[in-house]
Amino acid sequence: MTTPSEPGAGRLDPSLSAIMSERRQLINLAYRLLGSLADAEDVVQETYARWYAMSRQQQEAIEAPGAWLTKVASRVCLDLLGSARARRERYVGEWIPEPLPGRTEWISGRPGGATVDPADRVTLDESINMAFLVVLESMTPAERVALILHDVFRYSFAEVAEIVGRTPAACRQLASSARTRIRAAQPPATPSAQRAGIVREFKQAWEAKDIDALIGLLAPDATGTADGGGLASAVLHPVEGGEQIAHLLVDIAIKAPDLIILERTVNGQPGLVAQQDGVTVMVMALDVAGDRIQHIWAVRNPEKLRPWTAG
Repeated sequence: MTTPSEPGAGRLDPSLSAIMSERRQLINLAYRLLGSLADAEDVVQETYARWYAMSRQQQEAIEAPGAWLTKVASRVCLDLLGSARARRERYVGEWIPEPLPGRTEWISGRPGGATVDPADRVTLDESINMAFLVVLESMTPAERVALILHDVFRYSFAEVAEIVGRTPAACRQLASSARTRIRAAQPPATPSAQRAGIVREFKQAWEAKDIDALIGLLAPDATGTADGGGLASAVLHPVEGGEQIAHLLVDIAIKAPDLIILERTVNGQPGLVAQQDGVTVMVMALDVAGDRIQHIWAVRNPEKLRPWTAG
């Protein structure tokens, strides 16, 4: 990002590197709060714009610039979350958080041949898997901010209270309520190697159009959700039941014989990517419970596939 020219701009601003080093933290925070890398980038841009709109004297009066930037970014996210429900009501079909590739799979090419700034990469951990982000979508904005700031970024409830505009005790209760939702929605974690093996078997069964094998890998009450955003074909409502999902997947394979399915890391978990003519047309996140797939989230909206697509 560029900054406004100031008198004496020929000298390197000693505070610039310190301020810009916060960018990675802000991207990580905003993505977790909003579930959208594009929106997170906008929030970070707005946060820096507010910093550089201040005079040098105002900037120097701030004892902890990093904390100031985090506070501003969190409040911008809180405002966006407050209006998200209305925006989602206008969204065509189901809304799924934007999927992110693993670090080694992040596309290095962007329009104009620019490389991806490492600060744009979101750190992948348990707070970034798709199941976690989907549960966050069911929370109030205040619950979401309190949980992420305290449990993920280790801010005290006193600091969270200043951002959310509530008492520390109220923020503690918000985070507790959010944790209860997380525990209720997420089954015990399946070991990573076992999860990867199940996803691989699922891929092979899908490629073979093996209905019985797919049904055996899907939980009887599995749910499949697709997000086309009105920009790509996708079922508009969640598909309930492993058998129904299996038949839908086989129909897709029959209608698109040129579809190439690849194993990829999606939000830190084993997932699948579908390509046609070398272009990524779908990213699939899968939630494994025990030895069955419980949830499938298939993102088709091309605007949400930017990190997966060469410019």
